[in-house]
Amino acid sequence: MKDYGVFFVTHSAHQSLSAHLAKSGVTYVLISSPPVLAVREDSGPAGSSEPSFSLQKRNFTDAHRQECLSAVESIFGVEEVIAGDFILINFFALEGWNLAELFQVRCVVAAPYVVPYSAPSSFERHFRKEFPLLYDYLQEAPSGKVCWKDVMHWMWPLFSESWGYWRSDVLHLSSIPFTDPVTSLPKWHERDPSPLLLYGFSEDIVEHPDYWPSNVRVCGFWFIPIEWQFSCQQCLQVAALDSEAHSKTEYPTCSVHVQLHSFLRTETSMPLVFVGLSSIGSMGFMQNPRAFLAVLQIVARIKNYRFILFTAGHEPLQAAVLAAATEESSSFSQRQFGEDGIILFNGRVFCFTGCSSSWGKWVNRSST
Repeated sequence: MKDYGVFFVTHSAHQSLSAHLAKSGVTYVLISSPPVLAVREDSGPAGSSEPSFSLQKRNFTDAHRQECLSAVESIFGVEEVIAGDFILINFFALEGWNLAELFQVRCVVAAPYVVPYSAPSSFERHFRKEFPLLYDYLQEAPSGKVCWKDVMHWMWPLFSESWGYWRSDVLHLSSIPFTDPVTSLPKWHERDPSPLLLYGFSEDIVEHPDYWPSNVRVCGFWFIPIEWQFSCQQCLQVAALDSEAHSKTEYPTCSVHVQLHSFLRTETSMPLVFVGLSSIGSMGFMQNPRAFLAVLQIVARIKNYRFILFTAGHEPLQAAVLAAATEESSSFSQRQFGEDGIILFNGRVFCFTGCSSSWGKWVNRSST
């Protein structure tokens, strides 16, 4: 990539990747907003001056989009855009689509999984009613140009009012994509190419159906270098020394994470299941963490399974784990959970906050 300027614009939560990116010639551009805004009740106590969650979310979104605009402006706003420049986004970074239009560069979409949501069942009917000419424009699109299939497959959120306000008020674009900002009519005289959508999985796992847009490509799985997968630097150093020596040490981890490796190596006859909830908790989708732990306990007992539970730092879930650990052992301390993780339910469930994401490598090594 030495002939190209490559910039990685993402949340500060991913800052651990910056050193790896720098070694590869990629500039890390930090956006201060977190990946997920935690959900809470929409109103505070009576008489509280605290703003409602909906207002906080709106302010947060405005600030986040302004940061994105400033970041991309620092990249494309200094020098003249040249042929071949593009912005690569995922499905959750639609700011990039609008900014690509603003700076007149191509936008490419990449995702490791199929679109995780679909348009509301009434979307097409409402769209046709509100924008009949634009609907015809997309339906009648020639081959290779953006069309209704693109909209229904993944682009439909771009037509929401939230994006419309930002496009018109801040970016000074038309509020509706593919329309003229003055007349609000479809751009009949110029048609954008169908956006390239790259899926990072195998067709052996997910079939590529004929009804997908023509510019969808299924590329096979994408894997990052193993050293990028460590968030614990001590574990990385131990694993690197182990790899250089072409040997297998008894515990290829740092001293803090020996307990996790020990859990992986014991009771290997029992199937092992990793439970990673990602942002489910932060988004408010886990209403009862204690009940969730009870389900794991029952399944572990009935099916003879073992579980590794990654709490992802979700405080209510961590509190439930701490409570369960305290009930099992009065000597357990909260510091243990933060550093070592904790084993629950007669050794069947190992809970940790996520100090290293290389557990899969240890599983493979332990089974050989």
